[in-house]
Amino acid sequence: MPFTEQQLIERLKKHFPKPWIDLNFENPYQLLVVTILAAQTTDKKVNEISPEFFKKFPTPYSVAQAPLEEIEQAIKSVNYYRRKAKLIKECCEYLVKEFNGEVPDTLEELVKLPGVGRKTASVILVNAFNKPAIVVDTHVKRVSQRLGLTKSNNPDKIEKDLAKFFSKENWVYISKALVLFGRYICKAKNPECKKCHLADICPYDKKNL
Repeated sequence: MPFTEQQLIERLKKHFPKPWIDLNFENPYQLLVVTILAAQTTDKKVNEISPEFFKKFPTPYSVAQAPLEEIEQAIKSVNYYRRKAKLIKECCEYLVKEFNGEVPDTLEELVKLPGVGRKTASVILVNAFNKPAIVVDTHVKRVSQRLGLTKSNNPDKIEKDLAKFFSKENWVYISKALVLFGRYICKAKNPECKKCHLADICPYDKKNL
């Protein structure tokens, strides 16, 4: 490895000293819903429709009791809205039945929710509860491969590789920062290598310099 954890984080912090999430939310329930909505849809689009959705459905109870058609109607401008409406309804029904309408704060419990895999569960742990988890989305996958942190394409294996390299106290930071880094700097096409504070330690052989 051409760099240490400390060197990598120091450089990431030059780009994102206080990383954020691009989805707007006010509580764990809202983050759960917008994360489900954001699959194969832009965060911008989700942020446009979510305020109206949460006015109509302020709690998991309100979603659980609503007819599926009403939920579909509220999200119909996002991709795959029928499937997402079904998942959101099933998810909220499960929350009401098993967790008194509260979003749980452990990975083991979160992945029991319909429509919630490890990635979504990790997004909720990190961003709603500030608990250590490793988010592996398309951005994190690409960045991890380019930096030589993993050779795998499998998200579970990538998560394990990152968990080995980064100490647990840094998981919340890197989960937010690597997503932003992949989205705004280390893009899939035309990465911004000239602006990148990691360029001097990055082993990627197709740098855009």
